[in-house]
Amino acid sequence: MRLIQYRDDSGARHVGIVNGTSVQRLAQVTSMRELALLALRNGSGLERQAQLLNTGTGEDYAAILADERILAPLDHEDAAHCLVSGAGITHLGSASTRDKMHRRLDSDEMDKTDTQVMLEWGIAEGRPASGQAGVQPEWFYKGDGSVIVAPGQPLPCPDFALDGGEEPEIVGLYVIDDEGCPRRLGFAIGNEFSDHVMERRNYLYQGHSKLRHCSFGPELLVGMPPAHLVGMTRIRRNGRVIWEQEFLTGQDNMCHAIENLEYHHFKYAQFLRPGDVHAHFMGAANLSFAYSVRTQPGDSFEISIPDFGAPLVNGIASAASAFRPGGVKPL
Repeated sequence: MRLIQYRDDSGARHVGIVNGTSVQRLAQVTSMRELALLALRNGSGLERQAQLLNTGTGEDYAAILADERILAPLDHEDAAHCLVSGAGITHLGSASTRDKMHRRLDSDEMDKTDTQVMLEWGIAEGRPASGQAGVQPEWFYKGDGSVIVAPGQPLPCPDFALDGGEEPEIVGLYVIDDEGCPRRLGFAIGNEFSDHVMERRNYLYQGHSKLRHCSFGPELLVGMPPAHLVGMTRIRRNGRVIWEQEFLTGQDNMCHAIENLEYHHFKYAQFLRPGDVHAHFMGAANLSFAYSVRTQPGDSFEISIPDFGAPLVNGIASAASAFRPGGVKPL
């Protein structure tokens, strides 16, 4: 089952089941979080609860997308209670790209970078038996719910950024239940928009490079995704494709099990606050930056994975920073 959040013509929020070219509206709930909490209260799974609330009222999915009424498939009415984070060096195909980014620019030495070491750790210990902890992945923080951009909307690139590049990923979507247990709703296509020029200057700048907006959706695929997924990234400029490449994701193409990535995020008690929601990016296999592509405002990204339904499309827009050097004032 694939679910979306969207607005109707009057601006009211709804949750719907994607059924081909139609979206079937659900009764009683106006958000994915409400649907998840209702399923928990009723002791039902997310898919079963959605089926029970299906009104059968159909809306044209193409119109929802064209009218830009689609929303990210999971959010929180209070953005501070939505955490956006991610794991890195999780995909076998990402090793070469990240290794080049983190190798010293002024040196030809062939010693292993930290990226290569972490990849080898992941291959050796990233897929433990179910219920056991494997090696930790790279972890990063992107922001709270305010950094989530709806599908179809442009990703703001701040004026202090050195770059704005895509990272095509799958994103795990979760709500924390009343007992503090993470409940997995499912997964969505994600674009973990980052500043790769800054990160390449020095990998210790990675924390800064990740503090950017991102997008995921438009659809939530309920449950675990297929183990082998084939996607496509396209970048368009003035309507013309300037770069495209296939990517592989899903657990069969990762050196970490998804369960291991989830454990090393949710093992921290501060991430287990009842009612909060989490969007956790699972790592990218490739990115256009590695092929000397430099995006610019007005470009658009399209990331598609057929199993997830409609592609995720976002533009890029320049954004002026509201805060300037010396802006902190004494009290």
